[in-house]
Amino acid sequence: MRSKTNALPGSVRLVAATVATACVAAIGAAVGGIGVPRADAAPVSAFYMPPAQISSTPGTIVKTEPMSILATLPTAAGWPVEATRVMYTTQYQDGSPAAVTGTYIEPQGPWQGAGERPTVVIGPGTAGQGDQCAMSIAFSTGLTLTADPSLSLSANQELPSSAAWSALGARVLVTDYIGLGTPGIHTFANRIEGGHAILDGARAANALGGVGPETPLVLWGYSQGGGATAGAAELRDSYAPELNLKGTWAGGPTADLAAILARIDGALIGGAIGFAINGLLARYPELNAAVDRVTSPAGRAMLETLSNECVGDIITKQPFLRTSSLTNDGRPLIEHLRDIPEAAPALAELRIGSVAPSAPVLITSGINDDTVPYGQARQLAEDWCAKGATVTFRTNNLPPILSGATIPNHFGPELLDGFGPDNAITYLLDRLADKPIESCTFT
Repeated sequence: MRSKTNALPGSVRLVAATVATACVAAIGAAVGGIGVPRADAAPVSAFYMPPAQISSTPGTIVKTEPMSILATLPTAAGWPVEATRVMYTTQYQDGSPAAVTGTYIEPQGPWQGAGERPTVVIGPGTAGQGDQCAMSIAFSTGLTLTADPSLSLSANQELPSSAAWSALGARVLVTDYIGLGTPGIHTFANRIEGGHAILDGARAANALGGVGPETPLVLWGYSQGGGATAGAAELRDSYAPELNLKGTWAGGPTADLAAILARIDGALIGGAIGFAINGLLARYPELNAAVDRVTSPAGRAMLETLSNECVGDIITKQPFLRTSSLTNDGRPLIEHLRDIPEAAPALAELRIGSVAPSAPVLITSGINDDTVPYGQARQLAEDWCAKGATVTFRTNNLPPILSGATIPNHFGPELLDGFGPDNAITYLLDRLADKPIESCTFT
């Protein structure tokens, strides 16, 4: 039987207050609320430029610097607590070394769960594709506002999750992913590079915390973050077998890129299709000529524009973008991709579900999610279960509100599944406590 809120220990119930406060701060930051520090108007700093030579060993610390963050309940001294901005090594899709940045939060109090203090790696939801969208840049103030080359807005979406796990006394690392902040394109919803950044983030966090690979590890992510943690769960055995992964939350996971592109075309965040196309072209150059043939000059210019924008920008500047406006013949880009022979193997390689994770995974999805389709999330659970994985799949039945508007129908399930009754934190705490679990359940 699954735990209910009134059965949770006091330490977990305390998280609700922490998350509520963090959500208020995040919302306040997004609208310039009173009492939240001023948004950082500075461009990406020199910290994000890696040295000419980096280690080829994944998870190696390249450099660090202290930073203040909005990630815990305020004290008499105010909001910020000390954390560490970190650059660590990971691998591109082809196995070559890459530098990625993130935010490391050292625990301020005792661990309030069972067993040894764990490491929690958080995969952020969609932030954008411009360097200024890196989550670690927005951690200091809750909001990043830049004006070069054009006005751009990015919020710290992981304030609630980092606050919740920090309140429980876990060590936390929030990755920025490859190409956000650091040079190169960010490969949106790329299961391989997202999974690498997550697993190497665990290696880096353990090193910063002075603990070994036997330290209990859980992964937390929603939306793009759910896809990244799902990718990491698949890759753990082959890429980072030394890590002691106890459980993963893959909420609203971006498991099937083709299905997602079809769903969000014309939705509030339809511009995110540009993030996906740009990432595909960077890693599968054989697609460039075909995509170039079908896109109009205005379409190519828009793809370039989107490569430098954050999710806040596509909502305010290109809301409800339809990719039919980017093509020569007025057909959506996803239809053209279906006709391009080189696209099918690329999309198949990025689809999650081909390898069974060896550690338990919780997958949640809103049945009325208008951004990351429910069907492809459930298919991921079914694929993994058929391969012998231990999967818990939960359906969120939140009624639809303004279809295509993204915020209520996509982010509503995140808050309920992550922090509401019978939540993902409870699930992961149970995995850290080594509680028995059924191999596959669907609700």
